[in-house]
Amino acid sequence: MKNKKIREIILGKPLDPMKSETRHSMALVAFLAWVGLGADGLSSSSYGPEETFRALGVHTHLGLYMAVATAVTVFIIALAYNQVIELFPTGGGGYRVATKLVGPYLGLVSGAALILDYVLTIAISIASGVDALASFLPLGFQPYKLWAEAFFIGLLIVMNLRGLKEAIQILLPIFLGFVATHLVLIVYGIVAHASHLPQLVPDTMAETSSLAGEIGWAGVAGMLLLAYSQGGGTYTGLEAVSNNVNLLAEPRVRTGKMTMFYMALSLAVTAGGIILLYLLWDAQPTAGETLNATTFRRIIANMGLGGELVNKILLAVVLAFEAGLLFVAANTGFLGGPSVLSNMAGDSWVPHQFRYLSTRLVTQNGILVMGIAALAILFWTRGQVTLLVVLYSISVFLTFAISLFGLCLYWWRHRKDARWVRRFLLSLTGFIICAGILAILLVERFTQGGWATALIIAAIAGLCIFIRNHYRETKRAIRSVDRVFANQPFGPVKEAVDPEPDAQTAVFIVGNSRGGGLHALLWVLRMFPGHFKNFLFVNARTVDAHAYGGEGALEKMRMDAARTLEYFVDFCQSHGMASASYIGFGTDAVEEVTRMCEQINHEYPNSIFFTSKLIFASDNWFTRLLHNQAALAVQRRLHLEGLQMVILPMKV
Repeated sequence: MKNKKIREIILGKPLDPMKSETRHSMALVAFLAWVGLGADGLSSSSYGPEETFRALGVHTHLGLYMAVATAVTVFIIALAYNQVIELFPTGGGGYRVATKLVGPYLGLVSGAALILDYVLTIAISIASGVDALASFLPLGFQPYKLWAEAFFIGLLIVMNLRGLKEAIQILLPIFLGFVATHLVLIVYGIVAHASHLPQLVPDTMAETSSLAGEIGWAGVAGMLLLAYSQGGGTYTGLEAVSNNVNLLAEPRVRTGKMTMFYMALSLAVTAGGIILLYLLWDAQPTAGETLNATTFRRIIANMGLGGELVNKILLAVVLAFEAGLLFVAANTGFLGGPSVLSNMAGDSWVPHQFRYLSTRLVTQNGILVMGIAALAILFWTRGQVTLLVVLYSISVFLTFAISLFGLCLYWWRHRKDARWVRRFLLSLTGFIICAGILAILLVERFTQGGWATALIIAAIAGLCIFIRNHYRETKRAIRSVDRVFANQPFGPVKEAVDPEPDAQTAVFIVGNSRGGGLHALLWVLRMFPGHFKNFLFVNARTVDAHAYGGEGALEKMRMDAARTLEYFVDFCQSHGMASASYIGFGTDAVEEVTRMCEQINHEYPNSIFFTSKLIFASDNWFTRLLHNQAALAVQRRLHLEGLQMVILPMKV
């Protein structure tokens, strides 16, 4: 009881998953979705433009091309991903697109890359956020950055375990503060040096021609492509909406497109504007500071709002909002990562536990895995943003390229659609851009982290294949058991017999398998002939992430569960046996079954509970991980309550 109270203080009180208003209260309108999901894209302006600018070296005049290319690329990718929202309104994004349009194994690669993408979203956002904070702190703070990053990840884990909207609403003021302060600085920074703008284009063209005379046009193109690719982190986060459409308020497609527009516009203005500021204010790297901090310091000093102390305070506020937004962006990893894991669990690539919701209706297992993995990567890379950007960009652009290739295939197959040419060309343009960035990063940065990304994605994919093969074998074995019991004849009795409360009662906890339930029933009838007069059937359905995946999903789950129980009751009634059924829904099947069994024991005091458990020829930690051992957990709970329960082995 004490542990439960502590849990409620930290995570909040449980929510009822079956109430229609619960789903409505969790759903995000476009504005909140922009905050919760769009922060990932917008925050990349804190490190993406800097990586682009640094890659240019001393040839900073090429930054003008980068500013324009950045803004254009953002809108191309955003428009292409609007199609994903239309075609897959229940979420899944890049994973679902690749699986349905290209094939399950490329879908698996896309899913593995997305999992790494979201882990890195958390890691790079937290690392960049702490870097921003460290920019106005003494250099002596640098050795403690890693522990500060670990603290902030722990804080976000707790916030997300409390629930979706609570996390976003806490972070909302930070998001709005970032947008307001950075918009002011970008507008002022450009206006203050507006006199330089007319000469910027001809000067850039002249310097480009001069550089081409030295290294050739191919050399200039290569430099631009490398800088463009190195700043690929700028475009990350745009996929977050399509991956999490299931979290949006109805109508989902319209909400998703509106969210995507907010994201694209804010990111294009911010990222493109910051690169332009670097050019106009002649930004130069400074030890212990980000390039944004150096540039903003000069702009604030130029504003003349006060003395040196006032300027320092204003810079601290701006960088605090920047760090805050990066922490909001890290939160996107805790939204998107568990969602991808949930979709992959539905296809049996990862343990089914990743579909389960906590009492706060969040995918708790996914949140914990994403947080722990992000911590591991941070400690491995020592929080080096440049290395994290390489890992991040490769995983993101692999997903982008596969998804956009899938869209190209889709529109090519649907050439009868009047819109196909325009949509195909948009998808193809996006694919060429993303595949080009991916190829350049893999070649140029292979020894600087590219190999690690490829290895991690391959390892995740290999593990997923192993898990899916196990689930396939288990399903095949269960189906063979179902076939054995499929021909069990119904009896001739037509009239129903009501159970008597004081009679000996056998209570069967059943799942989806009819064979498993009949196996338990026939075993009891054979071992205790004539002893039991009542036969009750209990089924608890887990309200998981997929139950909130689309309209009617909850109702379909109700009907499936009722149909399963109806079969067992009809079978018993046809043989003249008194029978009834009980059904429950909750985020924890063990908790719900225990509650119903206690209720049944109160109504039928002479009850003994039975259920089947899968027995594997080689039982080990791996099978125990993939199969949640619910039978043993229920037995332990009931024994603690003084109720009798027997587990019947069912070998598969």
